[in-house]
Amino acid sequence: MRDVFAMWKNTKMVVLVALSAGLYAALLIPFKGFVLIPGITEVRPGSALPVVLGLLFGPAGAWGSAIGNLIGDFFGSLGIGSISGFVGNFMFAYVPYKLWINLGLAPSGEYTPDLKSGRKVVTYVVVAILGAAACALPIAWFLDVLGMVPFAALGSIITLNNSIPSIVLGIPVLLILYPRIVKWDLLWTDLMDEEDIPVAGKLSRIGAVIMVISILVGLIGGFLAAFGVGQELLYGGFGAGGDVGSAGVVLIGGIGTAGLIISSFLQNYPKKES
Repeated sequence: MRDVFAMWKNTKMVVLVALSAGLYAALLIPFKGFVLIPGITEVRPGSALPVVLGLLFGPAGAWGSAIGNLIGDFFGSLGIGSISGFVGNFMFAYVPYKLWINLGLAPSGEYTPDLKSGRKVVTYVVVAILGAAACALPIAWFLDVLGMVPFAALGSIITLNNSIPSIVLGIPVLLILYPRIVKWDLLWTDLMDEEDIPVAGKLSRIGAVIMVISILVGLIGGFLAAFGVGQELLYGGFGAGGDVGSAGVVLIGGIGTAGLIISSFLQNYPKKES
């Protein structure tokens, strides 16, 4: 996570935070009236942006997604859930660019997100889904702990609500934006100091694997625990009753969320790492 904090010393990266936040908020706010869960979430075609922002702007895109979501919350859904929303939307952009570099799915040494090969497109789809799940996990866990919303219902809705726009809209948006961002010299790896740019290496690869496991265990394990206490997926989960805040859901979802955060600190190695 060194890059997440080191970027604040770079003026252009700070400007990209503001740009990302403004773009994301501008796409979220018009749809605040299309409510899916009152006070919690709504139809979000703007969810196409965080993965793209993360791949193009790195940590600036992650901060921008978190701040942009918070700004959007001021227009209809601001509340205690906005805390987890900040974390979740940060991870929505952060996880894809970390895994793009460290997981080893993209062609070795070819980390530019230009989507010029089938392998890169597949990698994009994988990291986009994992980013959407990484957004859903802390939000669903936090609100279930508070006894506000069932984990299974909210976690499944957020994952789908984020995954679909990220893939269907995100791919063409990235194809359009990438060559322009390169032309304008705004790609994050070109802006930050070399020593602050983590790349693939042994420990960072381990961190990426732990990150994926944490997301899958936390979300899928949380779903299974939620089913055991009467929760259901999607909208059926709001009418089925079930035990919100049950020990199993809190424990498994909490372990997954903690693993997600801890694994971020393992992916912190500079270019000199072999």
